[in-house]
Amino acid sequence: MTSFTIIGTGNMGDAIGGVLAAGGSDVTRIAHAEAGTAPLTGDVVVLAVPYGAVDGIIAAYGDQLAGKTVVDITNPLNFETFDSLVVPAGSSAAAQIQEKLPSSSVLKAFNTTFAGTLASKQVGGLPTTVLIAGDDTAAKDALAAAITAGGVTAIDAGALARAHELEALGFLQLTLAAGEKIAWTGGFAVAR
Repeated sequence: MTSFTIIGTGNMGDAIGGVLAAGGSDVTRIAHAEAGTAPLTGDVVVLAVPYGAVDGIIAAYGDQLAGKTVVDITNPLNFETFDSLVVPAGSSAAAQIQEKLPSSSVLKAFNTTFAGTLASKQVGGLPTTVLIAGDDTAAKDALAAAITAGGVTAIDAGALARAHELEALGFLQLTLAAGEKIAWTGGFAVAR
């Protein structure tokens, strides 16, 4: 079974940890304030923090992230205006993290789901689906297996380049919820 360290103790960190633990994975949690002082015991490190906190976590852990799978769940949107992403056009937060962590396997996942849909394991009467993008097939397969064991569907969305589209989808979903067009327990579902 894969072991996970989740950095972040908010709603998303709780929901992701719940899914992974339900599937039998070993899950350790680190509060954002403890980043850099608490050990990274998991083979997989989940960054369940706002996008603006990622650089500080990378700086705090440095080489300790080498050889690990790093899962970026962030949606890099401008939270002041809610009208744009803050990464360069055609890029993604996940791609930028991969550039900073060349010895890690960076995956994009969980950013197109809300905490409520992960916890309930369904959205609109369909199973919650976690879309995963990344260049390391073995890392994607391991994450998908842990998610599926926890009762949530996982789909390989392709290479890390697809993180750009996943972040755009996450941005749209967040702005719809913030604008009260959909509920925070709603969102997009994937019918198979």
